[in-house]
Amino acid sequence: MSTTRNISILISGKVQGVFFRASAKAKADELGITGTVQNKANGQLYVEAEGESEKLILFEEWCKQGPPLAYVDAIEVLACGPKHFPNFTILR
Repeated sequence: MSTTRNISILISGKVQGVFFRASAKAKADELGITGTVQNKANGQLYVEAEGESEKLILFEEWCKQGPPLAYVDAIEVLACGPKHFPNFTILR
């Protein structure tokens, strides 16, 4: 049986203005992951993702590459407590 987990992901690099948030939402929806994604003022991207462990691993791997126009320099992943997001939302 799969376990539901929540992780936060901080992504650095060329990750704004390259459709990363929309692409992350599409990937999360495809994998059945809930959470949020938003641009940070310092140019990074912040993601909270909740779902089955196996799906989160796939999502985390996707975040290391991102969409075609993105260039990911670094990614930081931390375990978080459950937040029970209803869906995956792009925050402004």
